[in-house]
This record gives sequence, structure tokens and C-alpha cells, in this order.
Amino acid sequence: MTDRTNDQRPDLPAAMEAVAEVEGWMSPGQGATLYDAATRCPPDGLIVEIGSFRGRSTIVLATAAAPSVRIVAIDPHAGNDRGPQEIEGFEVDAADDHAVFTANLERAGVAARVEHVRAFSDAALDTVEGRPDLLYIDGAHRYGPALADIRAWGDRVADGGTMLIHDSFSSIGVTFAILRALVPGGRFRYVGRSRSMTIYRADLGGGLGARSTNAARQLAQLPWFVKNVTLKVLISAKLVRREWPY
Repeated sequence: MTDRTNDQRPDLPAAMEAVAEVEGWMSPGQGATLYDAATRCPPDGLIVEIGSFRGRSTIVLATAAAPSVRIVAIDPHAGNDRGPQEIEGFEVDAADDHAVFTANLERAGVAARVEHVRAFSDAALDTVEGRPDLLYIDGAHRYGPALADIRAWGDRVADGGTMLIHDSFSSIGVTFAILRALVPGGRFRYVGRSRSMTIYRADLGGGLGARSTNAARQLAQLPWFVKNVTLKVLISAKLVRREWPY
């Protein structure tokens, strides 16, 4: 873990307090997961976030990481894939999303720390240099874009680095992308999850046995996925009143 003796970064409760009024979908446990992953990023390392919305997770990452860590937030603020049931048709909100994101980072005192790439994640591949030590994926939730992010950006993660994916085993598109790319994969080890935020490390080894165990641990999350999808159907049909699962 990064030595924090000589810096003045806030602790986790202070970081969560800083984002208490920032709109977004991040539970306290997920905030703690982001915070811990950012503190583990090595000095002069790189954190890349795909999907920032209004800055809730961005602020946690920026407050937790060491001062020498470079932080890149990728979000086109184009009015699509904004959140639950907001895939398309919100172009009029795009400018507001961008303005609020910028204002939230300024208010939290981390604007100077964050490089915002206002582009779609596939276009940003040629813009952002370096191999992320921490990659956080919370971008487009449809199967195709989610699979592309996991594959293209996952390939960029440094050996031994961490990849976090939001809405895993909750969103149908993200879950199917995980089943396609990571369950049979041989590089990323499934560490666990905080609700829908899964934790992977680029350190899977040990041959077929390790890969089989890794696949089984991910497949064991499918009952929870079925529960989430069922709940979303009931919420959408207005048969139950519950928080949208994330």
C-alpha cells in the first residue's frame, strides 16, 4: 500500500462526505472499494476511469490516490448511458452533466488532479498514454461497448494491476460481456465484489486448474444476477418500489 505518512489526503469517511451530495450510483461499500484500490496505486502510477457522470467516483479516486498518481476520467457527456433506464435520448442534459461534473470536482478540490477526456472510451484509446495500474469501468452498459471496454482497456492494464467493473452481475450487457471475456480468460483473477462492483487483478496464473477455479467463482454470482434482473423487471413494471439495484 502507498505510504501516506507525508501527505494530507482525507480518510475514507471524509472522502465519502465530500461526495454525499454528488449524484451517482455508488454505495458506501463501493466507495470504500474505490478508495482502497486508489491508495494501492503505486507512486507515479496511472488511474483510468471510464464513465464519470457527475464526478461521484472520480472524486473518491482523486482524493484517495497519492499526489504523484495521474488520474484520467473518460466521459463524453453526450447524453447517453447516463444511468438506469437512461440509455438514449438525453442529449439535452449533456451540457449540464459536463458543467456539474466540472463544478463538483472544483468544489471537492480535485479538479487540478483530474485529466478529463471528453470522448467515448474507444476514441480515448489513442489519446491516453500509459498502462493503467487501476482501471475502473462504468461506461456504456450495453453488451458491445461493455465488451469492448473490458477487452481493449483491460489489455492495457499493467501486470498485477486492478480492474474494477460496475454493474457486474446486475446489468445484462455488462454481465454477458464478463461471461464472454473474463470467465474463460487467463489473465484477470476474480477477487470479489461489493454489490455490483467486481474486483479483478491482472495476476491469474497456475494453468488450467487456476482458470477453472476462477471461472467457477464468477459463475457462482449468477443467482445474484438473476435476482437483480428480476427486481429490475418488477421495478420497471411498477409492481414493487425499491432502489434500482447497483
